[in-house]
Amino acid sequence: MQLFRTKSVEQTIAETGEEGRKLKRNLTWWDLSIMGVAVAVGAGIFSVGAQAAAFHAGPAVIISFLIAGIVCGAAVMCYAEFASMIPVAGSAYTFTYTTVGEIMAWVIGWDLILEMLMAGSVISKYWGVYLNDFMRLMGWNANTNIVVGSFHVDIAPIIIVAFFTVLLVFGTKIGARVDGAMTVLKIAIVFFVVIVGFFYVKASNFTPFIPPSEPASSVQSSAAVSGVMGQPLWQWATGMVPSIYGVPGILSGAALVFFAFIGFDVVATASEETKDPHKNVPLGIGVGMALIIVMYMLVAIVTTGMVSYKDLAKQDSPSLATAFELVGANWAAKIISFGIVLGLATVVMVLLLGLTRIVFAMSRDGLLPRGLSRTGKHGTPAGLQIGVGVVVALVAAFFDIGVLSDMVNIGTLSAFTLVAISIPIMRAKRPDLPRAFKIPGNPWVPILIGLANLWLMLNLTVLTWIRFIVWLIVGFAIYFGYSYRHARLGTGDLTDQLSAETDKAING
Repeated sequence: MQLFRTKSVEQTIAETGEEGRKLKRNLTWWDLSIMGVAVAVGAGIFSVGAQAAAFHAGPAVIISFLIAGIVCGAAVMCYAEFASMIPVAGSAYTFTYTTVGEIMAWVIGWDLILEMLMAGSVISKYWGVYLNDFMRLMGWNANTNIVVGSFHVDIAPIIIVAFFTVLLVFGTKIGARVDGAMTVLKIAIVFFVVIVGFFYVKASNFTPFIPPSEPASSVQSSAAVSGVMGQPLWQWATGMVPSIYGVPGILSGAALVFFAFIGFDVVATASEETKDPHKNVPLGIGVGMALIIVMYMLVAIVTTGMVSYKDLAKQDSPSLATAFELVGANWAAKIISFGIVLGLATVVMVLLLGLTRIVFAMSRDGLLPRGLSRTGKHGTPAGLQIGVGVVVALVAAFFDIGVLSDMVNIGTLSAFTLVAISIPIMRAKRPDLPRAFKIPGNPWVPILIGLANLWLMLNLTVLTWIRFIVWLIVGFAIYFGYSYRHARLGTGDLTDQLSAETDKAING
């Protein structure tokens, strides 16, 4: 079996011209930057940092954010090199298919479906939760939960998913404009909250900056990280007693806050819809990543400077709002709540776009049924977009999916690892291809980036790894049962299409 057969770059780009399966190029670098900020700045900016400070790193969570930001930033620069060279939908899946081979491309595509399906469902579910919380804070007598006997459903996720699904069906540019306006307002709220928070910062709260390591069980609300299933994989594998704070706490905190940076792989999926992608994709990714690192670092400084990490650790679910409440500024909760509602809405749109484009790319290659990749008169895969929206909305509305949020991290990190490792492989295989952007230090820098992502994966919990392995087993069953036999690369369809495209170019 030819499990590691690879597509050529020429075959990959030829696919983008297939009639009935073409996407419309109308996005700019600014659209991509805003898209990246939109997906990476959600509720996490108001909560993840506080949780990492309380239960992992203390004030040194600032270092955790810096580590996660550098690792993620370096990884997305690898994406930028590939996207400038192969501006095709599919992101890491497409890049891996041209370098490492089909079986690894399937694994990455399957991981990305997991990441974006879970993330889209979780975020739209939480959007409903925070919307109801905001309405409660404002004193409005409204609720989106419907209960009929034992039947319970939250209609808020259905509403937000339906809204953005309709926008995306009518065109990615329309969705990007609405998302961009909401994102600009969201950024303004973040900076307003940060500026106000600085007036409450006390230097004494940063001492000790790196708290001494201690058993996880010694902290009141950290029981979740002290059990075997909640322990980082590397600690379990080495027999280490579960601990928090110290250097291990900084590293496990980095693995946790990495969730805050996910989303730039989604930006790369929009390469095929970007004008002048060789220039605009790297620029858009770079500007967006810089904005996010600055915002998260500022929020981390304010959160840990306003109150002691020990006080945060006494709370069941610490957040930036908790910090304001502890200093007596309860009014800030309303502004933060509104910021979260806006933030989560923009995340939902980008994840719906990303999930659809991954399935679209895999379908166009024949690894999933080909009918899924048909585009309509607006230059979007309307049928697939609607189908994805229905699945995400139903999962979010009817299932308790909070326990699956860690799966988002491991899916993203596995994709980042393979994309980084693929950079030196592609440099060796196709040195002739023009690259508008190059990650420096090849091959050692990309290899180090891959290892850094792998290390963050090892800092995820044992339970997350078990679920991940089960997901992979299901994926392999589908690949060997359907995808391998129907892949266009294996049937020869891609070679025929490339020949047809070449003949068309020669004959004018």
